[in-house]
Amino acid sequence: MKPVNALLSATGTTVFTVMSALAQKHNAINLGQGFPDTDGPEDVVQAACDALKDNRNQYPPLTGVPELRKAVAAANARFYGLTIDPDTEVVVTSGATEAITACLMALVNPGDEVVLIEPLYDTYLPVVKMLGATPRLVRLSPPHWELPRAELAAAFGPRTKAILLNTPMNPTGKVFTTAELAFIADLMLRHDAYAVCDEVYEHLTFDGWKHIPLMTLPGLFDRCLRVGSAGKTFSLTGWKVGYVSAPRAVAGIVAKAHQNLTFTTAPNLQRAVAVGLAKDDAYFAGLSAGLQAKRDRLAAGLAGLGMGVLPTRGSYFITADFAPLGFAGDDVAFCRHITEAAGVTAIPVSAFYESEAPRHYARFAFCKREALLDEAVVRLSRHFAQAGRSALTPTG
Repeated sequence: MKPVNALLSATGTTVFTVMSALAQKHNAINLGQGFPDTDGPEDVVQAACDALKDNRNQYPPLTGVPELRKAVAAANARFYGLTIDPDTEVVVTSGATEAITACLMALVNPGDEVVLIEPLYDTYLPVVKMLGATPRLVRLSPPHWELPRAELAAAFGPRTKAILLNTPMNPTGKVFTTAELAFIADLMLRHDAYAVCDEVYEHLTFDGWKHIPLMTLPGLFDRCLRVGSAGKTFSLTGWKVGYVSAPRAVAGIVAKAHQNLTFTTAPNLQRAVAVGLAKDDAYFAGLSAGLQAKRDRLAAGLAGLGMGVLPTRGSYFITADFAPLGFAGDDVAFCRHITEAAGVTAIPVSAFYESEAPRHYARFAFCKREALLDEAVVRLSRHFAQAGRSALTPTG
């Protein structure tokens, strides 16, 4: 028989799926995949329930129900001073992953180049390649995750169509500074490039750090496609509701891509997310403060075990250096080992690089109940204390 798609055949199962299955097999506490273990605001969930019974359950408009498009536009104005036309500059998608794919589809032709910053979310690279574009990878390195400006500048060229920028960043927890964004903006203007901005953790920043959309910088509104996520903002990741804010000319093309991917998104969930985006400032401040407290709780526990805990300024995730433990294996072996032997699951940071990645860092999700975070630390502590040096040898 003729061969199937070569790129997809060569693409492995996502590391999140693999580690979550391993966690389930060993009854481990899953601090790998980034999803909360409690549902989001009760009023938002109730709004979804109510909307199921209002006789509007057929296909909603392609670009999203009017209530949500207006709410997205209002949130852009409220939080960032952006003026967005809800009728022509917002596209609602079935999750942020679809939104990112639709944005890249709208921009990229075969032969174009797309600048990607490692470590990166694992769907970025396959999508760029499937579109026939060439990825130009620029690497951030732990522990400081500083933007290598010379390398970034060298990645831009005459074939550069876009940069895909994730801030706040998964898995690093980095929030890009005004100076870093200005440097990126200058490169975009000089090379006539767009930016697909993955900003799903926009409301999850800590220690006084604030998210700055690249779209707000001078001259960039017409070049930026800004992606948000109801799943992250309202702790309802299974709903898969995302939204793109983009200039009219580009948003129309994003809508065409969305039409050929999923066409539309569940209308009751869309209307419920509109309720969420209209919540008062206390909700958004409380979301950030609550997650910061959980970050601090897990960070203290991991540091107490002897791991080197890297700074986290945003997102759901802590990166920890397990080298001080003396573990005799790489990050994949470490994450498998603690899942099987200690009953705690993390994600190897090397999974976020294409090749030659750092091999002694693990990513832990702290978007869980405090009791679960505490139990995870207890399990790790018990394992490494009781097992002694044998705990430092990979299993399998």
